[in-house]
This record gives sequence, C-alpha cells and structure tokens, in this order.
Amino acid sequence: MIETANYALTASSPPPRPLLLPRVSFYPLYPSLCSRRRRPPPPPPRYQDAMGDSQYSFSLTTFSPSGKLVQIEYALMAVGSGQTSLGIKAANGVVIATEKKLPSILVDETSVQKIQLLTMNIGVVYSGMGPDFRVLVRKSRKQAQQYYKLYKESIPVTQLVRETATVMQEFTQSGGVRPFGVSLLAAGYDDNGPQLYQVDPSGSYFSWKASAMGKNVSNAKTFLEKRYTDDMELDDAVHTAILTLKEGFEGQISGKNIEIGIIGNDKKFRQVSLHYPAFQVVVLTPAEIDDYLAEVE
Repeated sequence: MIETANYALTASSPPPRPLLLPRVSFYPLYPSLCSRRRRPPPPPPRYQDAMGDSQYSFSLTTFSPSGKLVQIEYALMAVGSGQTSLGIKAANGVVIATEKKLPSILVDETSVQKIQLLTMNIGVVYSGMGPDFRVLVRKSRKQAQQYYKLYKESIPVTQLVRETATVMQEFTQSGGVRPFGVSLLAAGYDDNGPQLYQVDPSGSYFSWKASAMGKNVSNAKTFLEKRYTDDMELDDAVHTAILTLKEGFEGQISGKNIEIGIIGNDKKFRQVSLHYPAFQVVVLTPAEIDDYLAEVE
C-alpha cells in the first residue's frame, strides 16, 4: 500500500521550495534559428545588367537605368505581334492596307473592319490590340467633331494626328493606366495634299512616304523601299500595297482576308463635304480587291 505524502502546511513548517528546471540552451541544437539572417551575396555583374530593366517593368512612370520606359517596350511588342498593315502616299492620293485574318471560319467577316473613318477625308488602320484601337477611334472622332462645331470646317489631317498622339502620350506618364498596345497609320487628304502619318504607343508621330507595321514589318519595309517612287500614281500604289502584303502572307490572299482603303482627288467621288468636295476615304469591297489582285498576278 502506497502512502500518500502529507503536504499539509502547519504554522511552524517552512514553505516548500519551488521546483527549478535546468536551463537548456537550444543554440547548439538549432543554430540556424538563433543566428542573424544574412543577405544573399550580390549577383554577378552580367546578371545585374540583364535584370536591371526588369525591376522597372511594372512601373509605367519610372525610367529604368538604361533610360527606357519598359511598359512602352512591351506595347511595341504587342504591335509587332499584330497583323501586318501598311500605307503608301502616292502623287494623287494615299493607300492604306492590312491583313484581316479571322480566328475561325465561323466568324462573320463583315463584322470585322480594321480600316475606320475618323472623318470623311481621314482614314486610319492599326496593328496591335483591336480594343485599344476602338478607344482611340472614338476619341479621335470626338476631337474632330468638336473642331467642326467650333470652326465649321473639317479638321486638318496634321492636327487630328497630333491630338491623337497627345492622348497616347498622356497614357505613358499617368498612374493607374497603361500604354495603348497599338500603332496607327492615318491617311488623309486636305488643302496640303495627300498625307500619311504613323503614330506609336509612345505618342511619337512622323509623316511617311510609305510605312509598314506588324509582325512582317521588316520584309514589308524592305519591299516598299525597292518599289516606291515619288511619282507613283494611286493605282500603282494599290498594286504595290497588295504585292507587299503578299510577301509574308500565309495562305491564299483574297478580297476577304485583306482590307484596302484609298483617298484621292479624283472627281468620280461624290460630294461628301462642303469644304472637301472631292476628298473622300473609300474602303474597297472584296470584289474590287479581287479585281486588283487579278491585275497584279
């Protein structure tokens, strides 16, 4: 029989001593838990150079050490992966053309229009992201309408291009937005004659005799440099545009998978404006494009 110890305290007995546990040091057992965290060694110089710009890739308003806004570089990559578009300024007009490859044969091709009218004498085509293009078209049309409401005349081509480029530039230095992933080719005809401009995501714009953009830009520009002449007529420019698109076209080219828009001073165009009675952008129908294709073959 086990006797239970009697721990009852009396007035004369001293209080029990507290139970003391031995001190145990965990440092020898787990030195990594007790040691101070150290920073990893710096990467090699080459690795630092390669990763220098990537640290700023998510900041639109901060320049990288190499002096670039990396988001604009990414926007240009979106343009470079888009379908090929081009423009040619002739002596008596301007031609803009583009590929129109649909993602599926089930898509109604009449619902896809890559060439849009900003005014009756200014047309525009794009390479890059279609939704961004739609936003810019709406803003440009609104600017043209405001100009006409104020001055009662059509906006000059150069001014409308400058206003559109200003919108694109503002989206490169504002927080909470991103650059437009699209480049534009604007073709117009006003009192200064035929004009062709290209606008890039950075907001820069230049006047061109002939230009191209998209995934086949290198081959297209090389072909245009060989074929272009200053005295080229409008019909010759249409033929050159078709031949340029055929250079890098995958599959059989036809009037259903390319778009062509022309603007000139030919009197056969009906009167569309009080101030520009003979200047009108005309988008060719698939049948008219097939006729031009038959001429170049």
